[in-house]
Amino acid sequence: MRLVRTGTHNTDFKKLVKELDAYLAVTDGNEHEFYDQFNKLNLIKHVVLCYKDSILAGCGSIKEYDHQSMEIKRMYTVAAYRNKGVATYILKELEQWAKELSYNRCILETGTRQLAAIALYKNSGYQIIDNYEPYRNVLNSVCFERIL
Repeated sequence: MRLVRTGTHNTDFKKLVKELDAYLAVTDGNEHEFYDQFNKLNLIKHVVLCYKDSILAGCGSIKEYDHQSMEIKRMYTVAAYRNKGVATYILKELEQWAKELSYNRCILETGTRQLAAIALYKNSGYQIIDNYEPYRNVLNSVCFERIL
């Protein structure tokens, strides 16, 4: 697998975000619009793409949440590459990048219906925390953190 650090301008990233949004529109149902407002690409500067044998396999990104925390955003693995370590590989690279940028914590939000994502984060050393803003009172959200 090959990882590429890039930004939101990258056409491969934009392609995967469209696939991710279509997937989430189904799984989030009526709540998709609410969650979608927090995933705008104009606030994201750091993107990681994963290629397996030169084929686009997944993506993830980080954006600053506060002076010590980066928020993991837009994690997605193409269906054909799921359960093959792609997401873990991307997540570790995002954490490394956050450390290089002098952040000491990664946080993230995912939906309670996203069972594979929840398993990924738990298996990657993330701990469930109280929901942070803007997910504070959102029942279908679960938030995680990992100290770097």
